[in-house]
Amino acid sequence: MTRFNFSFLQYRRYTFAISLLIIVAGIVSLFINGLNLGIDFTGGTILQLRLEEGFQMEDVREVLAPYDLDGVPLQRVGHDSHSSGNEVVIKAPHLSEPTRREILGSFMEKWPEMTAEDVLRIDNVGAVIGKELTREAFLALLLAAVGMIVYITLRFEFKFSLAAILALLHDAFIIVAIFSIFKIEINSPFIAAVLTIIGYSINDTIVIFDRIRENLKFRRQRTIEEVVDDSINENLTRTIGTSFTTLLVLTSLFIAFNYFVGGMDLKVFALALLIGIVSGTYSSIFIASPLWVSWRKKGLKGEKAPA
Repeated sequence: MTRFNFSFLQYRRYTFAISLLIIVAGIVSLFINGLNLGIDFTGGTILQLRLEEGFQMEDVREVLAPYDLDGVPLQRVGHDSHSSGNEVVIKAPHLSEPTRREILGSFMEKWPEMTAEDVLRIDNVGAVIGKELTREAFLALLLAAVGMIVYITLRFEFKFSLAAILALLHDAFIIVAIFSIFKIEINSPFIAAVLTIIGYSINDTIVIFDRIRENLKFRRQRTIEEVVDDSINENLTRTIGTSFTTLLVLTSLFIAFNYFVGGMDLKVFALALLIGIVSGTYSSIFIASPLWVSWRKKGLKGEKAPA
């Protein structure tokens, strides 16, 4: 196995500064832009139409453009012989009955063979499900954080648990910040992606913390910084290998959803995971462990350092 010998902790001021810069930019963006919430959270109208085989999404957006809907999420579906499907699902803000009739008329002008039977679904949905999902997700995150604090404190020490939780919050906020800065629509799969990243990131962090604890037993004349650097280097092959293979899969899914399948919800899910994997790997190496070193060296009163 390849053994690395990088000195990660000597760059912790720069890595902290990078994270702080993104977080500040995210906070500013949240105040200015807010979040681009999809109809899962705001409510809206869902249209599902059957069009001709091989239709182009650009044609659908062209039809929707006069109604200021050319930027709404579209998803190609269908189970016919055509591999890419011949149905489209349109998720738009609340549309009045006259507006819906006008839009359907425009589609029938674009595809003259389209009939009333090809209008498969017209639903007005509320924001209740999205709000409930968000509330339950925050509750799950809170309970998970409490459980992780208890577990890590018992197995390691409180400063380890505090560093791990802050790294998780860092990862979650980085995802939110990037979605806010670039005004990417947020839907219910986004919540699932954030919770998935939290589980992924804490696992990587715990592996590094466990190696730090073991190496502290054989510290000898090495400084805390040297012990932590050695611990990160010993796990670096695993960390990079796991993240790289995961990124390959997620990148393939994102490209497929973006250019071939046309699933907006799944594209958002894949993109959030991509950002989270990068952020989670970064925080495990450059945030969690350096934070613990800083607090350990300050020697918080009333706490027992690991043997």
